[in-house]
Amino acid sequence: MNATPLLEPYRLGPLALRNRMVMAPMTRYRAEEDGTPGPLVAEYYAQRAGAGLIVTEGIWPSRAGQSGWRIPGLETDGHVRGWRAVTAAVHASGGRVFAQLMHGGRNGHPLARLAGDLPAGPSAVPGVEPVHVPGGKVPPPLPRAMSRAEVRAAVRDHAAAARRAVAAGFDGVELHGANSYLIHQFLADNTNLRTDEYGPATLGGRLRFAVETVAAVAEAIGPERTALRLSPGNPQFGMVEADPAPVYRALLAELEGLGLAYLHLTDDDRYPALADLRPRWSGPLIANVGENRAPTTREAGEAVLADGLADLVSYGRAFISNPDLPERFARRAPLAPVDQAHLYTPGARGYTDYPALEPARGPASVSA
Repeated sequence: MNATPLLEPYRLGPLALRNRMVMAPMTRYRAEEDGTPGPLVAEYYAQRAGAGLIVTEGIWPSRAGQSGWRIPGLETDGHVRGWRAVTAAVHASGGRVFAQLMHGGRNGHPLARLAGDLPAGPSAVPGVEPVHVPGGKVPPPLPRAMSRAEVRAAVRDHAAAARRAVAAGFDGVELHGANSYLIHQFLADNTNLRTDEYGPATLGGRLRFAVETVAAVAEAIGPERTALRLSPGNPQFGMVEADPAPVYRALLAELEGLGLAYLHLTDDDRYPALADLRPRWSGPLIANVGENRAPTTREAGEAVLADGLADLVSYGRAFISNPDLPERFARRAPLAPVDQAHLYTPGARGYTDYPALEPARGPASVSA
C-alpha cells in the first residue's frame, strides 16, 4: 500500500480520528415525511464510518427552519430516537459523527413544510432555483422577512437542537453557515436588506446572527463540540457577495477566541478563502475544494494538506458512491461513479447499494 497523508490519524480536540478524510454533508432526501431518520439512514452512515469524521446531511433545528421535504429534523423526541440509532451504528463501526444543523431561512416551500407555511429569511427576497416538493419541483415562493422575535427564536432553536444532538449521541454539531442557508443569508449582500441591528448598515450587524448563533450553541454544548461551515463568495442558489474578504475576516476575528471544534471552509475560484483565511484561524480547519468544481481527488486532497491550508479535507460526491473511500485511496483502487438518477429518490437504490471493495489480503490498509 502506498502511504498518503490523508490516512494519517488526527486528534480533533477530545476525538481521535482514524484519518484526515471527512465525509462532507450532503442532502439525500431519505428521512421520513416527519423528518425522522430510519434504519436505512443508519445503514448509509455506518457504511461510511471509515471516514475520520462524518458530517451529516443538513438537519433542520425547528419546523420554522425546515427547508425541504424528507430532509431530517432534530426537533422532537422521535427525531432524537431516530438519530440515536444512526450515531450508535456509526460508533459501533469505529466512526465519529457531527450533526449539521441547517436552518433553511428563505429556502423551502409551503408544499414541502410540515407547517404548510411560507419560509422566512432575513428579508423577503425569493430564491432562484426550483424547490423540491412531493411530486416534483416548483418555482420558489416569495418568503417572509423574519421579525426580530423570529431571528432571536432561531438562535434559541439552534441551541436547543444542539442539545438534542448531544442527547442523540452525536460527537458534536456543525452549524451550516454556507451554501445559501440562513446564516449565509444574513452574511450575503442580496439576501440581507434589513434596517435593524441584524442588517448590513454596519459590518457588525451583518455578522450579528452568525456570531450570536455560534455563541449560543457553544454555550449549550461546549465549544469543543461546536463547529461552523462557511462558503465565502459561493454564488450557489443566487447568493451575491461582491467583496467577501472583509466580511469573513471580521467574522473569524469574532469567533477565533471561542475554542471551536473546527472551521469547515469551502474554497471558490472567485475568492481564495483557504489562502486568505487559514492564517486568520488558529484552530482545526477542514477544507472543501470540490464545491462548484470537479469532485475532489486524492491528489487534490493531498495538495491541500501539503500546502498547509487545512488539517483535514472533506469529500462529498466520492463518498456517495464509494462507501469505503479511505480504503480505496489506500489501495489506489478505482472509484465508482454516482448513480445520478437516484441521488434524491426514496429507498436503497443509489443510497446504500454501492458495493465496497473485496477485503484486502494481509494487514489492514487504513490506519486505525
